[in-house]
Amino acid sequence: MSKRIEITDLNVYYGSFRAVEDVTMTIAPKSVTAFIGPSGCGKSTFLRTLNRMHEVIPGARVEGEVLLDGENLYGPGVDPVRVRRQVGMVFQRPNPFPTMSIKENVLAGINLNNRRMPSSAKDELAEHALRGANLWEEVKNRMNLPGSGLSGGQQQRLCIARAIAMEPEVLLMDEPCSALDPISTLAIEDLMNELKEKYTIVIVTHNMQQAARVSDVTAFFNIAGTGAPGRLIESGPTDKIFSAPDVKATEDYISGRFG
Repeated sequence: MSKRIEITDLNVYYGSFRAVEDVTMTIAPKSVTAFIGPSGCGKSTFLRTLNRMHEVIPGARVEGEVLLDGENLYGPGVDPVRVRRQVGMVFQRPNPFPTMSIKENVLAGINLNNRRMPSSAKDELAEHALRGANLWEEVKNRMNLPGSGLSGGQQQRLCIARAIAMEPEVLLMDEPCSALDPISTLAIEDLMNELKEKYTIVIVTHNMQQAARVSDVTAFFNIAGTGAPGRLIESGPTDKIFSAPDVKATEDYISGRFG
């Protein structure tokens, strides 16, 4: 079940530095939301607050609320490991575990969390996740070979399968195609369209055309200058943001006048 995310007055700090300021927005379930904006404007930082991944950096903290179907992910006693199971993450560069087989890569999260399952159930889960990532037909006869032997695009779909295997409700993707060739990029974009039928998907992308192609909603972030915090300038239906944004800075960025 995909979930609605409601963010209210979110500020993100690294020590005393405020990286992201006063973000309030709602992310709809079963949709693709794209974050766009110039480098250094806090898009990836903000994305990582949605599953508490930013906390792996010492001194990182947030103020404000992130609600996943009404539950505050930053509430007292909320386990960040459980949050990361609910809200999966796919990174910019494909990162399969190099010493693990394709099958072991898909099941890595399950094994890490000590979920006891009969091997037949693990086989079924691995196949289900790989089918979900549109990779099964390409790898079904080499499940015991290293995941690192796949092409870049296949490795990224393997990482998506690894995330799907944890049965998350939300999938976060931080520039998932920036290291890929155009054909692999198209495969990942097609996959996002299929996955949004089951998951809430949030992506960060520097590629305007990609945001226009794959997202239902686009959120534009900007920064007033070096050392200033990133801010959400506006968000709305992608076709409106790209054709008639409310804010001139959004129009300037999308039309390539800065950024």
